[in-house]
Amino acid sequence: MLKQYGFYKGVNLGGWFSQCDYSDERLDTFITEPDFKGIAAWGVDHVRIPADYNIVENEDGTWNEKGFARLEHAFALAKKYNLHVVLDLHKTPGFSFDEGENEAGLFDSDELQARFYRLWEEFAKRFGDRPDEIAFELLNEVTNKEFQLAWNRIIKEIVPRIRKFAPKTLILIGGYDNNAAWAVPALDAPADDRIVFNFHCYEPLVFTHQGATWTDKIDPAKRMAFEDSETCEQYFEDLIADAVATAKKYNVPLYCGEYGVIDRVNGDDTLKWYQCIHKVLERHNIGRCAWTYKELDFGLTDTRLDTVRREVVQSL
Repeated sequence: MLKQYGFYKGVNLGGWFSQCDYSDERLDTFITEPDFKGIAAWGVDHVRIPADYNIVENEDGTWNEKGFARLEHAFALAKKYNLHVVLDLHKTPGFSFDEGENEAGLFDSDELQARFYRLWEEFAKRFGDRPDEIAFELLNEVTNKEFQLAWNRIIKEIVPRIRKFAPKTLILIGGYDNNAAWAVPALDAPADDRIVFNFHCYEPLVFTHQGATWTDKIDPAKRMAFEDSETCEQYFEDLIADAVATAKKYNVPLYCGEYGVIDRVNGDDTLKWYQCIHKVLERHNIGRCAWTYKELDFGLTDTRLDTVRREVVQSL
């Protein structure tokens, strides 16, 4: 299904409208038309654009039309180069996957949830008439497992609100533990046939995040080489088995919205990891979007991949 709709092989544009300093220079120059042209030449069919709420919402709750205009410009560039777009709400009032952000309380606050609903209604009003071009991802990486019950309730409330303005738009939904594959079974049954179950995959974390200093799950001094392909493939098969079974149960497409390898890993091992996970995703017809196009420690255009980039891109 996702191949049919043009959301099968993609690249994230992380760090553009999210995880950034929000300066005009960053928002206007980090990603430009040549980037879209180059991404299209890689043979992918879509990009995922993470965007924080404060790109389009002012502190007083009014809309920032300059921010909406920036999104429209991005969508126009994608369309020019025959790329579809996943609009991903990376941060919303009251929630961010990043512990460094001062956002909390979404899952307990009626007021914050009302802002979340209002924001998605506005996205749907403005962009919901382009279901063949733009898909919606409700929220990036719900963290704690204890949020899941409230998250399911919020999903049940927000989907009908979006459908008033975007009846045919694909809506991507993920679960707890930062969109973990094992959290997919915790999602409620889909509201309609345009829902996509979404997971992220940076497993094993000790490989893909080795050397990372921003998480206590990693000893930054440790390093790990890539294991043989057969062992790796079975690892990923086991990892996503419950997600695959849940998707089949509800006849829902699966999408891996983020996956990638940190720049501390050499190019050869990075390529082997990509080739391995792609074999498994392809086997199950799972759409995917690699993290990320440039910088943020995971850039596909960074110099460390110069000798293997062609093979990495070909394997997407």
